Amino acid sequence: MRPGDVLTGRYRLIDLLSDARGGRFWRAWDGVLARPVAVHLIDREDPRADALITAARRSAQVLDPRLLRVLDAGVTDTWCYVVNEWGEGQSLDTMLAEEPLTPRRAAWVIGEVAELLTTAHGLGITHGRLVPDNVMIDERGSVKVVGFAVDAALHGVTPAALGAELVDLVGLLYAALTGRWPGPSGSKVPAAPRDHGRVLRPRQVRAGVPRVLDALCDGVFNPDHALPGQRVRSASEVAMAMFDFIGDRNAVAAAEAARTRGNTTPRIPRIETFALAPGLPSDEDPADDALPSADSLNESTGELPGELTQAGVPVFDDEILDPQWRTPSAEPAPPPPPFEDNPERPLFAPDSPEGGPALYPRHDVPDLSDSSTFWPWGTEVGKVPIMDDEPEEEEPVPGRRWMRGAWILAASLLVLLAMIYGFNRGRSDGGDDDPTPAEPISESQATGAAVAPKATFDFDPQGDSREENPDQVALAFDSDSATAWQTMSYRQNFGPGGIKDGVGLLIDLGKARHLSQVSVEVTGGKTDLELLGFTGTTRPEDLANSTVLASASGVDGLTRLNPQQPATTRWVAVWLTSLPDADGFRGQIAEVQIRS
Repeated sequence: MRPGDVLTGRYRLIDLLSDARGGRFWRAWDGVLARPVAVHLIDREDPRADALITAARRSAQVLDPRLLRVLDAGVTDTWCYVVNEWGEGQSLDTMLAEEPLTPRRAAWVIGEVAELLTTAHGLGITHGRLVPDNVMIDERGSVKVVGFAVDAALHGVTPAALGAELVDLVGLLYAALTGRWPGPSGSKVPAAPRDHGRVLRPRQVRAGVPRVLDALCDGVFNPDHALPGQRVRSASEVAMAMFDFIGDRNAVAAAEAARTRGNTTPRIPRIETFALAPGLPSDEDPADDALPSADSLNESTGELPGELTQAGVPVFDDEILDPQWRTPSAEPAPPPPPFEDNPERPLFAPDSPEGGPALYPRHDVPDLSDSSTFWPWGTEVGKVPIMDDEPEEEEPVPGRRWMRGAWILAASLLVLLAMIYGFNRGRSDGGDDDPTPAEPISESQATGAAVAPKATFDFDPQGDSREENPDQVALAFDSDSATAWQTMSYRQNFGPGGIKDGVGLLIDLGKARHLSQVSVEVTGGKTDLELLGFTGTTRPEDLANSTVLASASGVDGLTRLNPQQPATTRWVAVWLTSLPDADGFRGQIAEVQIRS
């Protein structure tokens, strides 16, 4: 099969777009309905032939505007073929090669795909190979799903179960948010990173992913992380979650249509006839293809057989928005008229009749407003004006020097008073221009009786493993500043928009106690920290019942945290909210002492 051949007397093959795995994918023209179509071809003896026809029948049962429908399928003496709607646009894997989508745009695309799958799953039909390569945004800004059931058959994949397809659907959301593909099926999108065989959650791959979308993806790929009742279990639940996150889906659809606005008509022209070049015999009888013969073309046009190739030919250039039949012009267009030369102008002023220019002061320059010559000072007299650079001396104003001296003296007195005030202000407040709520102290400044903790733990409620170097916790309570508990090393700092809110140390006082002061020695760089108190008597698992008792910013050394209000609690935590950056964000706590 080659371009120009006709399949089943109806579909004329135009461009071979893919030739892989024993199958061919063609762009073709439907001669009956005069429209572009996509044609999949495999050998009739191929083991996948029966499965391909079955998949085409199953796909044709799904009626949804977001699906490129199956239009025809059948078997000839040589080929097994499936004909689909033709679609033009940009596939999701191509868009992700440039950059991930914004969260709202990603949720809109996946919501549209999820609604299509809801319809198909209701009929018991699955796509079978739902990867970014098979999701497309066409030139009207609409989401289209390609190869429904047919692509899986061409890859030799059996129809997928509904649960497996739900994982692929959420994998599309993961890929749209991060630019990484976590699913088992092969894709052109790079694979998602893993840690000990587990897919990293989207917020660990790319900053700024909303928590609701991050939790939805993590609950599917790491089910043990999902809270009871929060894991999605069907495509309809995914669609509902996506459009709840978007809000106004029509506004996002309108923005997508405006972004991709361009050609809204197929780029393949309607083919009325073909002009056959001499010396290239056709493999089929022209009468079977309803094409005029060379003799009939001669009778209708009166051209010689050797001139047939000069007739207009169809244009398939993607840069042409309105393809049409074009015929070369018989005569070239005449050249444009030459440009007129600008009149020449002299570079220097002409000499005066006396042999040299006459110089005179500027106050003697004559009125030249009516001069019609090129040189405005008048060449008939040969005079060139002289500009006086030295201004005339002005008469002194009486008393001006006395007033100038008085102003200088007053300014000097004001500067002296400001310096005296600043010096006295610095002595009164100790010269501390940058007070902080938690200043470094020595042990002699500590107040209250020391309390020995009953138990201490590492505290990482938002981590994947919920552990933060638990074997080093005792180093923060051994009265040795040379040893310290340290956090893991992070690529991104904590806080709003960060990878998590913080980590820290959890302390069990044994019973409810009144806190007067907690001394913390931080090393490694400037660190932000908080003192948290918890209600209840059981060990906290998260920050739900916590209260900030005190805080400090930019600490590097020993500092004290004094509760701003009277606090009585059994469980307290030293919570690090910002870490120093030294080849990765990492914090260290050398010593913690609690006083009651």
